[in-house]
Amino acid sequence: MDVHLAPRLRDALQAADFTYDAVADLLGTRAHEALARNETVPGRRRTRGGTPLETLVRLFLLQTAVDLDAAEAALPGLVDRLAVAGLLEMSVGEVVARLDCRPYATDDQHLWVVSDLTPGLDGGPARVGPDHVLGISAASSSLAQLTLREPVGTALDLGTGCGVQALHLARHSGRVVATDVNARALALARFNAALNDVTHRVEVRDGSFFEPVAGERFDLIATNPPFVISPATGERLVYRDSGLPGDRVVEDIVCAAPRHLNPGGWCQILGNWIIERDRPWDERLASWVEPGHDALVVQREVVDPASYVELWLKDAGRHGASDYRERYETWLSWFDEQGIEAIGFGWINLRATGHEQPRVELIEWPYDVEQPIAPAIAAWGEATEAVQAGIDGGAYLHAREDVVQETYGAIGVEDPETVVLRQQRGFRRARTADTVVAALVGACDGDLTVDQILGALAELLDLDGDAVRAEYLPVVRELVADGFLSD
Repeated sequence: MDVHLAPRLRDALQAADFTYDAVADLLGTRAHEALARNETVPGRRRTRGGTPLETLVRLFLLQTAVDLDAAEAALPGLVDRLAVAGLLEMSVGEVVARLDCRPYATDDQHLWVVSDLTPGLDGGPARVGPDHVLGISAASSSLAQLTLREPVGTALDLGTGCGVQALHLARHSGRVVATDVNARALALARFNAALNDVTHRVEVRDGSFFEPVAGERFDLIATNPPFVISPATGERLVYRDSGLPGDRVVEDIVCAAPRHLNPGGWCQILGNWIIERDRPWDERLASWVEPGHDALVVQREVVDPASYVELWLKDAGRHGASDYRERYETWLSWFDEQGIEAIGFGWINLRATGHEQPRVELIEWPYDVEQPIAPAIAAWGEATEAVQAGIDGGAYLHAREDVVQETYGAIGVEDPETVVLRQQRGFRRARTADTVVAALVGACDGDLTVDQILGALAELLDLDGDAVRAEYLPVVRELVADGFLSD
């Protein structure tokens, strides 16, 4: 990949309006959704007009041969050079793509990502090579939504692949280091940095995990490591298989990341982990967290071994292969031997705070959340700092604007059976509340201290003021920590 071609390719893509929004409008809802299912026929029916945008969609997204003249019109003066670079292939009168070039949208800009072609379109072969470079995926999108976006000085994209996370990080980081062991991934990451004009911010380095950044520290580390848990008996796909046993790759990153974080820095990991028989998952993962680091670990999904094996065998294009059953049996037997009950999937967020008694919270949260979830992660960190600084009766607190009160009980009764406080944003947490807690949260508008509110409630409900304060000040701290109240 010749990075010197990137500016000219960018100009051509811009001239054709090859953006996410324009492509979505061109395809329409049905064809766009079909393409997400790896079906191209509806998209082909929508792109027969021969415009540069239609040509680029057919060439890269639908992986369809296009006329040489149409390709030259969409990519003026570039077809020959892109063929030499390996992005296209020319035959008599036709051009086909050898790499995927896909538009990608962030909140405020249009990007493009070059990667290997999407396998399995229209039921075609789904097998990929060991050095396959994955493009935009559900996992990369999930990590992008998880990653904090406040401005930072330095950021690390560990296991960059084609560089999707590095492109995001370059928007709000003074300097980004992107690492990988796959030479093809490194070449594509460099090209994508040039294609999106962020080469001055992104440095791509060859090496395994933290080896290329030995002795360096960062304000933010984001990583979607090769976390698939397998017996490693088959062909290794670098983008998903680390070569380490079990979930060692995720554990090693959690344990090593503190040595590479600046004070206050975050490490955010998307990963899988083992759920052992007869041992709580949260107990095991909590043991990975280094002292002096706050941690928010969210288990989003639990998958049984059989479903997990099926998922990743199909991902590798092995479904229906002659050795499918043998691989399936070997993988399941290995899970049994290792005492693996299930596989957890989710998010690990670490922050270097130096707190003597850090907050380590591990929650199982399969429920719907607001995306992107990053602002909720940042709010969790801010709430943790507030609680660490001390919340006492003299605090002036505010109820979060999105918190609503739900009551359950028979119609017309004076007191409801249950009161629930529910957040409408972020994690959308909910908790039951008694009369005092519900009234307290409702009265927190910053005008009165917690002591004043609790005193007034004690008098109104004919309760002992000291007893109310002793009982509910710890509850107030919980409400702040969980984001129902803020200082």
